[in-house]
Amino acid sequence: MPTTNDKATAPPAPEPLRVAVADSHTHLDMQSGTVPEALAAAAAVGVDTLIQVGCDLDGSRWAAETAERYANIWATVALHPNEAPRIVHGDPGGPAPRQSGRPAGGTAALDAQLDAIAELAALPQVRGVGETGLDYFRTGPEGRQAQQYSFRRHIAIAKQYDKALVIHDRDAHEDVLRILLEEGAPSTVVFHCYSGDAAMAKVCAEHGYYLSFAGTVSYKNAQNLRDAVAVAPRDRLLVETDAPFLTPVPHRGRPNAPYLIPLTLRAMAAARGEDEDSLAAAVAANTARAFGY
Repeated sequence: MPTTNDKATAPPAPEPLRVAVADSHTHLDMQSGTVPEALAAAAAVGVDTLIQVGCDLDGSRWAAETAERYANIWATVALHPNEAPRIVHGDPGGPAPRQSGRPAGGTAALDAQLDAIAELAALPQVRGVGETGLDYFRTGPEGRQAQQYSFRRHIAIAKQYDKALVIHDRDAHEDVLRILLEEGAPSTVVFHCYSGDAAMAKVCAEHGYYLSFAGTVSYKNAQNLRDAVAVAPRDRLLVETDAPFLTPVPHRGRPNAPYLIPLTLRAMAAARGEDEDSLAAAVAANTARAFGY
């Protein structure tokens, strides 16, 4: 059984991919080591492009600056869904919402940060608006209202600058899909760390949304994800780490990083009964198309 020290140690590098792919969603600012070290480790196993994702204003600024500095990194910028209640209320709960559609307590502070996100979204190295969306895991009614308001604003920003909308969807499938329809989805929508089932995957496919799978697709209790990846159209599939989180089997619980992408790609190929190289080629092309690089 692994020790605590083993859990904190970076896993060994997997066998390299023969066809290079991109990590469509990573958080280098939350990982140990330097950006050049992360790029080198990823390149050594066939991961040649990284999408660095912002979760708050400072992180989004860092993502944009890092993408400007490194040719193989692109950025997305946003306020994570859980940021909206914190900015508006100071916590994710709160009293029952008013019926106005705007969070009780006002949105001036949230709007100011969203305006700053919009300025970053205009930059050429920023290829997406996200991760945005809804996260109901620990969110009360008033927090949900703040999240929905923020999500709608992010959708508008993505459409304004014609950037990919990168969605975080946790325990909120119905509302995420409903708001996308109500607002009118941007031309490119990516469900990051897809967490739905095969039926939802078919709905997403009907709308042309991309589904990005993380290490969770390799987990024993995640048959719903393997069913989803099996039915998703080949031209809508992406792969990601969400590093340092969601490390794939057999290293679950240890620090994740872009160089572990081959493990998740292989789990996806196994679920689809598909050749690893052909799936990698499709995923690489899909990621480039979704983020326009």
